[in-house]
Amino acid sequence: MQEMLTKMRSMRLLGMAQAFQQSMESGKNEKFTSDEMITHLIESEWDDRHNRKMNRTVKDARFRYKASIEQITFEDNRVDKNQIHRLADCNFIKRHENIIITGSTGIGKSYLASAIGHQACSLGYRVLYQHSTKLFARMKIAKADGSYLKELSKMEKQHLLLIDDFGIQPLDAQSRSALMEIIEDRHGKSSVIITSQVPVSGWHEIIGEQTIADAILDRIVHDAHRVEMKGESLRKKRHVETDEKFDLKN
Repeated sequence: MQEMLTKMRSMRLLGMAQAFQQSMESGKNEKFTSDEMITHLIESEWDDRHNRKMNRTVKDARFRYKASIEQITFEDNRVDKNQIHRLADCNFIKRHENIIITGSTGIGKSYLASAIGHQACSLGYRVLYQHSTKLFARMKIAKADGSYLKELSKMEKQHLLLIDDFGIQPLDAQSRSALMEIIEDRHGKSSVIITSQVPVSGWHEIIGEQTIADAILDRIVHDAHRVEMKGESLRKKRHVETDEKFDLKN
């Protein structure tokens, strides 16, 4: 048994080795036929590789939240349940479509975007999360130190790019140019999720320079799924509930 385990591990069949060892130690191998044992070992290796790949993908995505579709609550009608479940199959990525999530601050836009991103990772897609302010600041630094094209290439390779909190502040010329290049590289080839407190109707003003704003929005909005979240801030709601509990204790 030890010789077999050593060979499996040397071939990097780690899931298979673990399943084989557990079967030997528990005595389950005696209940398996030869075909069942082979099936069990292959499925264990498949699951292990899938899980390790997904963990790497999630780590590389650098999500703001550890989120999942299953943890989203729909009781307060903040968001359309059927729409979210349709988007959760991630077929919009296959079709190279975008998602725009808008709503007031603290309502859960970033969490929802991250949940869809995690779902995409579980299905084998490459995903990258970017906060808009940090993204544009980093692109300015990259322009100065010569790594600009490398940064663009990294984003272009992702199946799904999440740009969070877009529109916190108006774009200057450099940020506007960077956004145009990012969106142009992805147009018709991959997908973007953008979250914003600002309604889409106000994005022209955020981007500035009418011609470039038209070009960017034409590429983003044309084939985008719109998710409009409604209701009060969840952060504010949790803060009030915490204060109420504190008052009750005192």
